[in-house]
Amino acid sequence: MKTLYLECGMGAAGDMLLAALYELDPDRRGALAALNGLGIPQVRYFADPSEKCGILGTHMTVTVYDEEEDSWDSSCMEQVIHEEPHEHAHDHEHAHEHGHPHEHEHTHEHEHHHTGMADIERLLAGLHCSPRVREQVLAVYQLIAQAESEAHGRPVDAIHFHEVGSLDALADVAGVCLMLERLAPDRIVASPVTTGFGQVRCAHGILPVPAPATAFLLRGIPSRAGSIEGELCTPTGAALLRHFAQEFAPMPVMTVESIGYGMGKKDFPAANCVRAMLGEAQGTREEICELRCNLDDMTGEAIAYAEQLLLEAGALDVFLTPIQMKKSRPGVLLTCLCRGEDSARLAEQMLRHTTTLGVRETVCTRTILERSAVSVSTPYGEIPVKVSHRKDILRYKAEYEPTAAAAKAAGIPFAEVAEAAVRAAREKAGR
Repeated sequence: MKTLYLECGMGAAGDMLLAALYELDPDRRGALAALNGLGIPQVRYFADPSEKCGILGTHMTVTVYDEEEDSWDSSCMEQVIHEEPHEHAHDHEHAHEHGHPHEHEHTHEHEHHHTGMADIERLLAGLHCSPRVREQVLAVYQLIAQAESEAHGRPVDAIHFHEVGSLDALADVAGVCLMLERLAPDRIVASPVTTGFGQVRCAHGILPVPAPATAFLLRGIPSRAGSIEGELCTPTGAALLRHFAQEFAPMPVMTVESIGYGMGKKDFPAANCVRAMLGEAQGTREEICELRCNLDDMTGEAIAYAEQLLLEAGALDVFLTPIQMKKSRPGVLLTCLCRGEDSARLAEQMLRHTTTLGVRETVCTRTILERSAVSVSTPYGEIPVKVSHRKDILRYKAEYEPTAAAAKAAGIPFAEVAEAAVRAAREKAGR
């Protein structure tokens, strides 16, 4: 399975993620052309060599109105969100040292408008990209807007981004979505996220690190402060990780084929970068929760009802084990396997729908086969088939309910339909 691993030991920001993914592209010239071909108004991308602690990587510079704006991708909502539009002028000298010099002194008279989600959607409609990239960009922006709304107590439709800040962030988000489409990983895994610690000064005050919007986006995601004082993870970086990463865990067993370093602007004692690794995973490991409780005073029907509710609520599996309890009473051990983000909700379901007085929780790691599904044509109709594989392991299994319905309609044994579906799936795969 083609796997992308994102190492976020120094946090994550939109430009760092974009630069790391850019370095993975075998056709960097084509990648940069595709980024600049997105057609975001007044925006240009530049890939600049950057060195941190002796490591050479790329810093992705995004200019808006021919200027590189500072720190728009930050947690300081006051820097990027305003209630009223305003006009201002810039008088400064600005020079680039990386192949696109434009040393000049000038004044901008253009009005900086403020952009809401409706404006973002209009900008997306004009992008030169696939519908899938547009959908991904919009989904990430919705996460950011929701986080700002929750953190600052304002409705989502009242969130307005400063024009330049919104274009800079849009460039990062759209760029990451485009690069992921080009790289096309089957699975994305990220390390636990380092946030930094301390405080960050904004236009209207001082906020804790991670700032409110970032902290909201990182809910349910493994994170740590680390040893660096300062803001390492930004809302854009957190939103991109939340949307795309299917798992947050140590690096899986994989054969790495390419490595990319996306550099941040600031210098720290540790290399300020996101490292991205692309390769073939040797197996998939994931962290899950095991919820358990002992029952000795419920009927079989009541337990079956609780099992069904847990499965409908998103449990990965639910099963019973016969046990012997105090005073030799026969009982059952009810076990529910679930993802970490669902554990509290499903534990509440177990307390509500069983007679237990408490639910035990254990976090564990499991190694699983890669899974996919295929629909095949058989003499009995279309049958979906589950495919499980890893290295030299390959298994096919017809989905139960469609198979049972087809067998009933044809008046033949279940096994005949299942065998026909598996045979068709093997033929379709050329096996």
